[in-house]
Amino acid sequence: MPANSLKYERMREQMVEKQIAARGITDTYVLAAMRKVPRHLFVSEALMDQAYGDFPLPIGEQQTISQPFIVAEMTQALQLNKDDRVLEIGTGSGYQAAILAEIVFRVYTIERIHPLFVKARRLFDKLRYHNIVTKYSDGTSGWIDESPFDAIIVTAGAPEIPKVLVDQLSVGGRMVLPVGDQYSQDLIRLYKDDEGIHKTSLGGCRFVKLVGEHGWRDQ
Repeated sequence: MPANSLKYERMREQMVEKQIAARGITDTYVLAAMRKVPRHLFVSEALMDQAYGDFPLPIGEQQTISQPFIVAEMTQALQLNKDDRVLEIGTGSGYQAAILAEIVFRVYTIERIHPLFVKARRLFDKLRYHNIVTKYSDGTSGWIDESPFDAIIVTAGAPEIPKVLVDQLSVGGRMVLPVGDQYSQDLIRLYKDDEGIHKTSLGGCRFVKLVGEHGWRDQ
């Protein structure tokens, strides 16, 4: 194994132990995925050595790759099963989709910024994530042709919970998304059953704005 690969493997292990497991993430599938996915490949070469730090990083186009703990927390909150079909709104770097792809049957991910969409798709192909299906579109409208989904994850801050996405959840489905203003949001977990929607707050967070028809309007 190349020296660089060993270095990043050690950094991943340290990330999981100190930032993720130590802060309450217990889902064994999430921990295994975080140990496996090469996060440094989802950022620019100049930032590779910072990829496993406890902070978000810029990925261009005024977007970021989320802090590792937030990725783990949101993934764990989805309570995923190996047969699940998951919709991700906001592909971004592609890192969150790769984590999901290590756990579930199929990931559908939508990105509205074309350079990010192209870059992520190429990386998925390089890493052989054949269970990730990509789409270049306004993610706030979801992916109705592939719905319903067992879980939906929104990786940008919404002004309110988009009803169109709730409608695309299966009964028994879960959704995790940040909701609030453009400066700070509350991380919300939804559970959908025959009686309706049940919401739980996971605490404060800060994401870039969810831009689109059912989110913030593009300036």
